[in-house]
Parts: sequence; structure tokens; C-alpha cells
Amino acid sequence: MVFTKDSILIDAKAETDRLIKELKEKVAFKLKKRGAVIGVSGGIDSSVVLALCAKTFGPGKVLAVMMPEKDSSPESKKLATLLCEKFNVPFVLEDLTDAVNGFGCYRRRDEAVKRVFPEYEPTKHKMKIVLKDDYEAKGKINVFYLTIIFGDGRQESFRLPLAEYLQIVAASNFKQRSRMSMLYYHADAKNYAVIGTGNKNEHEQGFFVKYGDGGADVKPIAHLFKTQVYQLAEYLEVPDEIRSRIPTTDTYSAEQTQEEFFFKLPFDTLDRIWYGWEKDFSVSEIAKCLNMKDPQVEVVINDIKQKIHTTEYLRQDPISLG
Repeated sequence: MVFTKDSILIDAKAETDRLIKELKEKVAFKLKKRGAVIGVSGGIDSSVVLALCAKTFGPGKVLAVMMPEKDSSPESKKLATLLCEKFNVPFVLEDLTDAVNGFGCYRRRDEAVKRVFPEYEPTKHKMKIVLKDDYEAKGKINVFYLTIIFGDGRQESFRLPLAEYLQIVAASNFKQRSRMSMLYYHADAKNYAVIGTGNKNEHEQGFFVKYGDGGADVKPIAHLFKTQVYQLAEYLEVPDEIRSRIPTTDTYSAEQTQEEFFFKLPFDTLDRIWYGWEKDFSVSEIAKCLNMKDPQVEVVINDIKQKIHTTEYLRQDPISLG
């Protein structure tokens, strides 16, 4: 078997048919629920899951929930609305600004930001945290930076000490956990199941919040690479505006791509390296196919291994001592 760029591609129709059958069976007979609740953000993953659920249960037994807060991009609401209208799925808008503010999300985050950049003012500046793009560096340690964006568009980055990084992330996680609570409110009220939207990249590398966006009754695309999710999106006729949107975290006041925050490589490269490694192709075969050097591929594979290992606790059930 030869490794090619197309090796990762799936039969979108066959996979869609399989997922519809599995979803219908698991939700109705195993969970004994009447329909599906999905948090929609205008992103590719939640769009594919909504389209799948609309085909599985019928639009009338699916509820989409939009859950912006004050840092959310207006584009997210616009695209999520477009999605729901395309598939005739009813939706509700739940603004979570007051909820996460009540937890002290913004205050706790800004306290940590100001310890790194004392002049920070949320009304004057935007902020995000990023990983430096340094996959050339063999044996590196992932280092996060705080990026401040000024009103005139200037940017300054500061290396984040561990304590400040942890506090910013911990505070921001109130957003995902508040959304999970809201989804389960609507699910309980309708006797519906909460359908998760995480893909393989997020699930296996730990790019989710435990008991936040990781909280769901069924995770239909957790086995699919992002590249494969895009295949399903095309087959399911998800709107072009959503398919062409660069994946973002939509967590911080400054727009932040998933690549710069966590994955560090374009998905079409990352996924193919990961797929090749999983299928036991040699580093040299993968590198040659992707026009990369062997050490570059090795660094990416090691980073994948490290993230899978260090985030294993996120995927574990609570530990029983009985």
C-alpha cells in the first residue's frame, strides 16, 4: 500500500448513511430520547452534526442552541442562523454573558492578563493566547504567548508564565461549561439527547473542556479527522460560507484560529501526518508524500503523541475508589 495525500479520504455517502443509522439507534433505543439538542457556533463541526441530526431525526426533532457571550464574533451568530435556516431546524438564542460574568470569568481572566501586561484595558485592547509556530524545533516544549492587539492594529506578544496561563484558561473554561449546562437544560426540557460536536483532532489531542464542550450523550464525529469532517460537510451541502471559514476558538476578544492556539499546523498537513503514523507508514514515506523533511514529520508525530498522553485524564471517567 502506497501513502498518498488521498489516503485519508473517506466515502462520504457511506459514512453519512452509517452515522445516520447509528445515531437513530443509539438515541432512540439506548438513550431512550426523542430528538437531539446541538450547540451551534457557525463552525464546520457543529454544522456537520446539525445536518446529520436533521437527516436522522427530521428537522422538527432537532433543536439548535446558539450561545454567544460578549467576546463572541458576530459572524458566529450570522453563520449559525444561516445553517439552521438551510436545514429548517428551529433554534434558540441564549446570551451567556451574564452567566459567565457571574462566575467571574472576565474578571479572573483579566487579572492574569494584567500581571503580564499591566496596561491592559479590555475596553481598549483585545487579547488572545497563542502557540508559537515552531514545528522545526526538535524536542521543543510548547510555550504559550499572550498577544495584545491595540486599537490601531498593532500587536505585542509576551511569554505567558505558567500561573497566568493556567488562570486565563481556567477562567475561559467557564464559557464552555456554561454552554454545556444550557444544552442540558434544553435537552432535559424536551427529553432530547445532547449531541457532541468534537472531531478526532479535538477529542484525542485534548482540545476540549472536561464537562464543558466535552460533555455530551453521543459524539458522532469524534472518530473523524477535520479533513474528513470537511468531506461530510461538502456531501451534506453545508453552506459554502461555513465551509470556507477558518476554524476559530471564538473564546477570546481577539479572533484566534485553532491552528495558532493549539494545533500549530494546517489541518490538511496535520491530519495526513497523523493518519500516516496511525496506519504504520514510515516517516520517510509520509515526508516524501507531503514534501517535508523527515525531522519535521518526526516533530509533528511526537507532538501528537505528547498531547494524547498528557490529556488522557480528559477522556477518563471519574475514578471510583470502591
